[in-house]
Amino acid sequence: MSNNSKYWVVTDLDGTLMDENYDISPAKKTLELLSELNIPVIPCTSKTASEVRYFRKENGLFDPFIVENGSAVYGFNASRSSEWELILGKSYKELRNILKNISNTLNFHLTPLNDLNQNQIFELTGLKEQAIIRALDRHWSVPFLNPPDEIFEKVKLICDNYNVHVFKGNRMSHLLSSNSHKGEAVNKLKVYLNNKDVRIIALGDSQNDLPLLEYADISIVVPGKNGPNKYLQNGIDKNLFRLADAPHARGWSNSVEDVIRNLKDL
Repeated sequence: MSNNSKYWVVTDLDGTLMDENYDISPAKKTLELLSELNIPVIPCTSKTASEVRYFRKENGLFDPFIVENGSAVYGFNASRSSEWELILGKSYKELRNILKNISNTLNFHLTPLNDLNQNQIFELTGLKEQAIIRALDRHWSVPFLNPPDEIFEKVKLICDNYNVHVFKGNRMSHLLSSNSHKGEAVNKLKVYLNNKDVRIIALGDSQNDLPLLEYADISIVVPGKNGPNKYLQNGIDKNLFRLADAPHARGWSNSVEDVIRNLKDL
């Protein structure tokens, strides 16, 4: 990855570049175009490092990547012989204890993803076998089953006592350190690569993408089949975020290509 790139495409994966079946095929040609233009594609996702390493290998991506909702950043050195790591968050073990304390305070059991059996995880995510093992390889965040909205709002209030925060995704909620979010992770990566002037084209679809979309120079909300996520509607209404014209990879592709066509300094 060139340290003097003028633009980075920083993208969520689940629900944004991928549909509910983890298909990205409508975006393949756009990914090839970005590669030809030497514009890095940086996954910025709730997925684990193990999941994203596999995704990158499957799709021929070599740029850095942000995992567990901004809790850590990874990338390879120039020779691709070793991997570097930037850590923003608390450890999984510490966060598990905090989630347990929050559950006790609310007298409501918040169920971590890692406590489910394989059948339950398959029903929730559609993942199987090795994909489940990669998804459970967590180090810096704790995903848990989405509680009712009124419980979720109480969780958010209690989080301040523990220097953590919580985001609600489409399938799960995520507990992580207050120092960890997708926008801050992108900023850390800019500093690490000494490219503070790079402009960020960001794409996301749910509440956990809000810090990324608010940080970016060009922010695109990719809708689901029933429209955009309610937590992102305010940004759309205020014209802070663009709204893609189709769900998932098709909307992702159309929006990225539209932005690229209008850039004057490539």
